Amino acid sequence: MVRNVRGTELDSAIRPVIASGNDYPHDYEIAPHHHARGQLLHGVPGVMTVRTEHGAWVVPPDQAVWIPPQIEHSVRMMGEVETRCVFVDPAHVDGLPEKCQVLSVSPLMRALIQAAVDLPLDYALTGREGEIMALLLSELRALPVLPLSLPFPADQRLAERCQTFLAKPAAHQTIDDWADSLGMSRRTFTRHFKRECGLSFAAWQRQACLFAALPRLAEGEAVTTIALDLGYDSPAAFTTMFRKTLGFPPSRYLTAAAA
Repeated sequence: MVRNVRGTELDSAIRPVIASGNDYPHDYEIAPHHHARGQLLHGVPGVMTVRTEHGAWVVPPDQAVWIPPQIEHSVRMMGEVETRCVFVDPAHVDGLPEKCQVLSVSPLMRALIQAAVDLPLDYALTGREGEIMALLLSELRALPVLPLSLPFPADQRLAERCQTFLAKPAAHQTIDDWADSLGMSRRTFTRHFKRECGLSFAAWQRQACLFAALPRLAEGEAVTTIALDLGYDSPAAFTTMFRKTLGFPPSRYLTAAAA
């Protein structure tokens, strides 16, 4: 496996798509940095959180996050994580998201990534090696987006309020609570929040609660404890939100995290 590829090696690589792998301990944080290439960051197992100035993304076990070229980002590991990274030259990112996105990794893509990290940086462009990387890039463009982004507003006061909420999410907080704390009418706050974050307050609040819950689920905490800590009336209410957002219940996520 190609491991611990340095930035200088990335910059000097001549292949349009390259891959590498690294192992990280629990709670390890990669300081803010950027790449000239686009990066698909895939982790098995464990959970990763990726932050930029524009928002945050939580990456469940065995899924991935796409980070476009030149986007400064930091990464935090929740649990021991084996990363598999695919780096795409800017000339080949057409058809890929222009913003950071969490992507659902298909079984085919998973196998292609595993095969790619076993190839040298100067792999042959023809034959099996070149075909693997060409298919990987094609499959990457087809991966569906998971709703696991949490955009941050540019407005400083609202951003501070969002950060405070993210530090201790509470599902029972209302639009009126936030509007009052910012000295706005309900109508003005609703318009302002949607304009700044690109989604409604209710949708953002659900995402923030989910963002806080996933790392705790990955660490084995009980669904009931997490649901009540987040302010849900019952574990069933939390499970309903979780299923509507991700398409499966927390129990399935726990199974995947433990795999």
